[in-house]
Parts: sequence; C-alpha cells; structure tokens
Amino acid sequence: MDIKKLVVPNVRSLTAYNAKEIPCKIKLDANESPFSVFEGSKGQRVKVQNNLQKLNRYPDSEAKELKEILAKNLGVNSENILLGNGSDELIYYLITTFGGPVLYPTPTFSMYGIISQALGRKKIEIPLDDEFDLDTEKILSAIKKNKPKLIFLSSPNNPTGNCFSSERILKIIAASKGIVVIDEAYQPFSSEKGFLPLLNDYKNFVIFRTLSKIGFAGLRVGFMIAGGEIISEVNKVRLPFNLNSISQAIAASLLKKNSVIKSHIGLITSERERLFNELWQIKGISPYPSEANFILFKIANSDKIYSKLLKKGVLVRNMRGVVNGCLRVTIGTKQENNIFIKALKEVMK
Repeated sequence: MDIKKLVVPNVRSLTAYNAKEIPCKIKLDANESPFSVFEGSKGQRVKVQNNLQKLNRYPDSEAKELKEILAKNLGVNSENILLGNGSDELIYYLITTFGGPVLYPTPTFSMYGIISQALGRKKIEIPLDDEFDLDTEKILSAIKKNKPKLIFLSSPNNPTGNCFSSERILKIIAASKGIVVIDEAYQPFSSEKGFLPLLNDYKNFVIFRTLSKIGFAGLRVGFMIAGGEIISEVNKVRLPFNLNSISQAIAASLLKKNSVIKSHIGLITSERERLFNELWQIKGISPYPSEANFILFKIANSDKIYSKLLKKGVLVRNMRGVVNGCLRVTIGTKQENNIFIKALKEVMK
C-alpha cells in the first residue's frame, strides 16, 4: 500500500515545520527570552505541586483564572479572550471557522501559509515593499479581486523586525469584508502601543498575543482578543481542554510578577539597541532596525558565516529562502550578546 496516495493533495505537498535542536553553547535562533520568570519561589512551587496532585482530573476547559488575569492586565473583558496552545492553534481555529482565501504579506510568520495549505485553503501572498512595509496598493487590489476571509498581519513582523505603518493597516481593515488579524507576538518589545485601543472600533478585528516571547515559551500559551461574536464562533471549534493544567497554573502565578516581566523586557530592548549599534559598526554587515526581540542583518556569504558561528558554539537563524543573504539573531543576555559579537568579528576576518 502506498500511504502517500491516501494523503490529501494539499498535505502531500507540504513540508513539515522542522524546529531542529542544534547543539550549541549560545542559542540565539528562536526568539525566546533569555530570562526565566520562574524563580522557584515557595508560593509558585506549592501551586505547581498542588496541580501535580490533580493530574488525574481534566484542566479547567475555559482557563477562567488565567483569562481573568490576562483581561485585567490588558484592560479588556475576559469574554473577549480565547486561549490557545500557542498562537499556532489559534491560527488553525480561525481558518477552520472562517475558511479562505487567506491573505498575508511575505516574508512573515510561516505558520499562516503552512496551516492554510494544511486545511486546503487558498493562500494569497503579497510581497512587502523595499522598506519591509505593507504594499497597500497590491493588498487592496488582492482584497477586491479575491475577497479573502482572513488577513494575517504580524506587527512587529517576523523576520523583518519592523512595525507596519498604522495608516496602511487601517486602510486594509477598512477595505476588508473578512477578518483582519494583527499578530502582536512581539508587541511588548515595541515602542508603539499596538492596536488594542482600537478593538471596539472594528467588528472584523482580531489581535493575537502570546506569552512565548516574554519568558513562557515552554508553556505554549497564546491568546486572541476580539469582539464577543468572533470569540463565540471560534470557540465552537476549539478543542476541549486545549490548555493543560500545569500551563494554566504556572502562567497564572507568574503573570502576577508583572514587575519582573517588565524588567526583563526592558533589559532585552536595551540590549537590542546596543547590539544594533555593535552590528552597524562591523564592516560588511547591515542590520535592519527592529521593534522585536531579534535583529535581522544582511551579510555577505551568509551561509558561510552561519556555519562558522555554529562552529564557535553560537547558533543564529539562517534566513536563506526567506530573506536571502540575511541572518537573524535573537537578543540574549549581555554576556551572550558579547560572545556573539566577539565570534562574529572573528569569523568576519
């Protein structure tokens, strides 16, 4: 039996997302926080231990406590929040609920395209302009022609690091008859406030946030913020008990340590500016301004430099095939960043 012949064509032609674990001393490839928020205080240990004793029971399907903490922090109602096992799951839910076509700019977060194809929905990819901003003319033309049910806009954008023009985003929201999702995974590191204050101004508006970039990547907690009608419809396809007890308990406990999280974000943004200036001073390197927790930089012989850095124990992301001739480095601790810069200067010689 040829199993491949049984697979639906749109999945048969997919390539699995491969998050490789590459051995290294300094890991700066995955846009994770270099700081752990969990410091093992007695209260946190007790809360985790209590939940370990209840693993024979299903978790709270609605994650009520965590939802209420997030709602309070963001200044919204808990009814306007839907939690997911990372933002990836929420992308699945939205495309399952509203269908396609699905429109997004490129380059951007790869899961918009992967999940669209997996679910058999038409993908409309519009290249960013030369400034890595939205090509409004082409997007508005595609909206008129294809009438996408969903539009995904990641701002700040991964892998380019910049925020898209607010004016251009608002034009797209106004022109769309479908749902427009602003993915603000990296918003905590941005100098811009984001689009949360406009949530009630547009009925077709969804915002993504995640805990992954601020020190909780291992918990896999993402959430969408939207009007009650959208939340209600998407909740119909949400898998029951999609957020496990341990993730709920730890996230709820650690989010109360808001001052620690803000301090870590401040350290990352400060190091980002220092690292950008360091990169700018190295001959042959052109870093792009970033509002995220990473920096994209153009460099000659990027494949060779990537390999040489890895030999020195420093892992960054090679953007070959996405933004050719570029590497992307996650902002680490001051010590990690110093090791990266030292290694980069050495291999550039």
